[in-house]
Amino acid sequence: MKKHALAKLDQQYLWHPFTQMRDWLRGEPLVIERGKGALLWDVRGREYIDANSSIWTNLHGHNHPKINAAIRKQLTKVAHTSALGLASEPSSLLGQALVKLTNPRTGLPKRQPRLARVFYSDDGSTAIEVAIKLAFEFARRTGRALKPRFLSLDGAYHGDTVGAVSAGHIELFHSAYSGMLFKTDKAMSPYCYRCPFNKAKPERADARDTRKCNLECIDKVEQQFTKREKRGSQYAAMLIEPGMQGPAGMIAQPKGWLGRVAEIARGHGTQLIADEVMSGLGRATEQYFASHDEEVQPDYLCLAKGLTGGYLPMAATLTTQEVFDAFLGDYSELKTFFHGHSYTGNALGSAASLANLTLLQTKATEAKRKKLAENLCAESKRLWHLPQVGDIRQAGCVLAVELVRNWQTREPFDLTEQAGIRVCSSLTKRGILTRHIGNVIVIMPPFCTTQQQVKKIFTALHDSIDETLNKQ
Repeated sequence: MKKHALAKLDQQYLWHPFTQMRDWLRGEPLVIERGKGALLWDVRGREYIDANSSIWTNLHGHNHPKINAAIRKQLTKVAHTSALGLASEPSSLLGQALVKLTNPRTGLPKRQPRLARVFYSDDGSTAIEVAIKLAFEFARRTGRALKPRFLSLDGAYHGDTVGAVSAGHIELFHSAYSGMLFKTDKAMSPYCYRCPFNKAKPERADARDTRKCNLECIDKVEQQFTKREKRGSQYAAMLIEPGMQGPAGMIAQPKGWLGRVAEIARGHGTQLIADEVMSGLGRATEQYFASHDEEVQPDYLCLAKGLTGGYLPMAATLTTQEVFDAFLGDYSELKTFFHGHSYTGNALGSAASLANLTLLQTKATEAKRKKLAENLCAESKRLWHLPQVGDIRQAGCVLAVELVRNWQTREPFDLTEQAGIRVCSSLTKRGILTRHIGNVIVIMPPFCTTQQQVKKIFTALHDSIDETLNKQ
């Protein structure tokens, strides 16, 4: 079969993210033409289930009539106007909606901060960049730290801008840029499956449910704060992906971990930056935000990916009135927050986000989310029969399968063996699109995914693992 003309153009002109382009140029890339619900079709008419929601962005399915209509309506008015010196209707309404959604009337203790202000940007990285800059300057202006420093988790990934990379601790991604970065500290990640303090033997169940430990990982976090204070300072902020660390390998946190860590941070005068770029907006959470599952309200809440329902690049960083007030002053004082983006609060993105949030809060979507989480849990159980399945961990509508050489030893595949890549390639041939993170296969379909489609995803995943790893 001749290579498609669009595939040729892609390979001739484009450079793809996180992709070894020598490998990319060897074959024919999949060119997606259209989508509907949880399905995608390529230019050759082949059908696929979008099992990773187009890199974790799509909440309600492709080509959703409500979001389509909201964008079309806004197009009859104006597509974009600058937020530098101008306000707009959709961005103002979205700000109101976000503040309301992130401050539920019930479920959070009164002592928690209230999120009151919204700063728009373009994606998850820039949302984190905003939070880091705000926290840095707030710490200086309030006297909390003269030389502000940040704490994050081992394996953390918060984006690809310089500030976000500085807050990350994935050697594979970040070592190349070490000379450009400012130093941040890291604390132990609550990775139950590979935790040295977990004395439980491997079982055919989520390692969080069978763990035998005293949550020493929390003690390790507190030790970092103690070390910092012994040096005569405190952290400006701690960055956390609540509920589940995404690019670290979908590391799901055990119940109670976030609440206790937040308490420790607050006890040491440190603000919290919640990176809910992946986990928020109902994705990896029983509520709308994973922070709220443990009654934690951060000082900075970063949203992106699913904010527009997977339609347009847009992000938001929410913070408190106290932080906002620290940047108020006379013009001559130069206390302005000197940061911004050309498409900040753009009208089309705001309109899509408003429609998305309206859909998210309906009883119908709530039922879909609940049913999808139940289906993922039920259908994934068949994978435990495979010796190369070491751990299956789930948070809300996100499920991850960690592949190992043998489940009884937890021995990992070397990354050069490309176990995850090969399994995902086999899935594609079976009509399922998703991504791997090293040896972890991520299943994160849109909320509209049916039980039959979920069954097809896990039948294909079972057969792909069996064919690729068990019969090699």
